[in-house]
Amino acid sequence: MPYQLEPFADVGLAGAGGDGAGRQGALLDLLIRDHESASLPILRTLWTYYRNPMSAAAGAGRRIDAPGARGPGGRLYRLGQERGLPPRLTGWGGPRPDVNTDDRAASRREIVIENDIAWRVHTMVDFMFGRPVTILSTAPDQKLRRRIQRALEAVWEASGGIALMQDIGLLGHVYGHVDLLVRAVGGAGGAGGASGDGGADDAAGAPTDTAALDAAGAVRIEVVVPTRGIPLLNPRDFRAIDAYIVRYEREGAQVQSAAAPAPRTSPGFLGRLLFGRDSAGWEGGGSQAGAGGRRCRVMVTEIFSGSHRQLYEDDGSRAGPVLVEDEPNAVSPGAVPVAHIQNISQPLSYAGLGEVEPLIPLQDELNTRLSDRAGRVTMQSFKMYIARGLEGLDRLGVSPGQIFTTESADASVQTFGGDAGSGGPGGETEHIEQVREAMDKTSGVPPLASGVVRAKIGNLSSENALRITLMGLLSKTARKRVTYGRGIAETCRLVLTALDHAGILPTTPADRAVRVEWPDPLPREERDVLAAALTKVELGISRDRVLAELGYGIADPGVV
Repeated sequence: MPYQLEPFADVGLAGAGGDGAGRQGALLDLLIRDHESASLPILRTLWTYYRNPMSAAAGAGRRIDAPGARGPGGRLYRLGQERGLPPRLTGWGGPRPDVNTDDRAASRREIVIENDIAWRVHTMVDFMFGRPVTILSTAPDQKLRRRIQRALEAVWEASGGIALMQDIGLLGHVYGHVDLLVRAVGGAGGAGGASGDGGADDAAGAPTDTAALDAAGAVRIEVVVPTRGIPLLNPRDFRAIDAYIVRYEREGAQVQSAAAPAPRTSPGFLGRLLFGRDSAGWEGGGSQAGAGGRRCRVMVTEIFSGSHRQLYEDDGSRAGPVLVEDEPNAVSPGAVPVAHIQNISQPLSYAGLGEVEPLIPLQDELNTRLSDRAGRVTMQSFKMYIARGLEGLDRLGVSPGQIFTTESADASVQTFGGDAGSGGPGGETEHIEQVREAMDKTSGVPPLASGVVRAKIGNLSSENALRITLMGLLSKTARKRVTYGRGIAETCRLVLTALDHAGILPTTPADRAVRVEWPDPLPREERDVLAAALTKVELGISRDRVLAELGYGIADPGVV
């Protein structure tokens, strides 16, 4: 591969392979190959079980309403979590050759999918980032502290604000970890915010600093999905990143003719992310070339190190990857501009613990039992017939008012089934409830957290009762706020380093520390809130800050 990796010789990416051929990029090729073969299949599975995507039953390249597009069960679609069901339910491989045209006799049974993973993940993200997060500078100088806070809030809000943090929380909960990339986007506006007092400060601390406007136009914070990010860890310290590779596929502006060979990156990134390469026939993610051709696809490889940045593009032609951008590290010279966040810390591992992986076996069991019960209820809700001595009945249907005639004195038609019970008490229904309770314990998210009240709260006051009932979820949220807060603080440090390097907001390393203040995820009684506010004022906390916390001030409430 014609990579030009000399700027990354200090981290080993420019080294040649051990075969003596002198080819550059052997380590880069190995990192990409291991990521695509070992990491991507697991990450795709985690996303599939969270998202439970819908696809056409007939597979890729066919319209969902086209003739013959229905699957064996008569539905126009299949869901992602069906891959965890046993073959006796899904009927993959087609119907049995000896069945008649009745869809109830098809090999694919009635499928019931109840995605208990998604609402639990959404509830945990709501508890983490459901309200604005406040980032406070710990710089010793008060005026500098205000300017730092304004600049950081401007950068975060220009990068997406609270929506960006919710994306961080969602990806971290699904995959177990997520990375934040700090990127210089130009338009620094010179050093206009670096001199003087940077604008007037009013009593409420209104954001009048010009450095904040310059910062918002000079630096961006991007979320790197784990399916795209490939870290090169320090061989002596797994917590240190020597280099970082961002690899993804995008659509190009050119149209590829139908006769042209498919690019090496086909199927598309989204299809590989959700369904994988080995799920032909029901993934619905790959794009098929029509009579007029298709848009070409470009594989993008971006490499970051403490000293340099390169961007390569590969359109699938024989030329291979082409160097498009090559520049020094303008964000954080000497350090990779990436902050790593683990959802729940995992010892001696770069990846953290996610919320989807431990729920997958229980989700498969729940879907299996729900589908079994649906099939049993269907069979017991319809009457069935036994016909004896009637010739040609296999060629006739059964419908209301139909008369059968025969000369046989021994002929008869008997009915059975219909409106029967679906199992004794304490059996299937109890088992399904136990599976749901197991998911509650595994995730730490009871149905009460999403507003479903099924248990007695007791005679406690509402706030205390909620805290006791949700103790597991609150404790887990507090634990995760440590890792997410550390990642947000590290991202803020990289942003301040970039602003200092650009001359927009000069700071020292000691000035770049921040503290993240998290809101209370549970609603509180108005009386208790006001009593706590009066106590804060008596302790000497600024009246303006207390009013802002109550929602009556005009100060910035945080990253929104």
